[in-house]
Amino acid sequence: MGWLSESLNSSIGKKFVVALTGILLMIYLVIHLVGNLFLYGGHDAFNNYAGALESLGFFIRIIEVLLALVFIFHILNGFRLWLSNKGARPVKYAIKGSSKNTDLYSRTTFVSGSIIFIFLWIHLQTIWYPFRFSPVEPDLYMMVTSWFSVWWYSLIYIGAMVLLGFHLTHGFQSAFQTLGLNHKKYFPIIEKIGIIYTLIITIGFVSIPVYFLFFYGGN
Repeated sequence: MGWLSESLNSSIGKKFVVALTGILLMIYLVIHLVGNLFLYGGHDAFNNYAGALESLGFFIRIIEVLLALVFIFHILNGFRLWLSNKGARPVKYAIKGSSKNTDLYSRTTFVSGSIIFIFLWIHLQTIWYPFRFSPVEPDLYMMVTSWFSVWWYSLIYIGAMVLLGFHLTHGFQSAFQTLGLNHKKYFPIIEKIGIIYTLIITIGFVSIPVYFLFFYGGN
């Protein structure tokens, strides 16, 4: 299996892993957004949705583990690529040409990804962890909406989702390019789909804390 390890540790291999895990995470974002939109249906709608997921039991635990591995591989290989790119240019040029060769989204991918990771940790600590390991079954709807009624938490959430939009703007197109789906005839379509996808994901997630912060009046 040495060839597999060598391939995955090559520059192309790391890009492939980042692209594949990125696509899986983008699919997860759609599923997660659809689930969060049940909040608009009220207390029973959201809790019934969460209860239906929990009823799947061991299957959901497996999905959580696989999702965690996807996150880890995406972050780890993205960081390794960033280090490789930095190492390939150890000397700063007197005249920087990066702004001419890349756009703002691609130049800030590592920064946006790092901040999103920090937010994810906060989000897991405030909602997922208490829900999963509470000694008594918590009211998930009340837990989520109470956090979204806290102005500073909602602002952090909104800021993270905007950064996620930046990350996706570059990541969506880059993932399909890495997988070889960059034919000049079809790639403009992929770019348009990427823009639509990013807008839906960003606006969808941002709308939730905005709605509940306004509805509850904040703390």
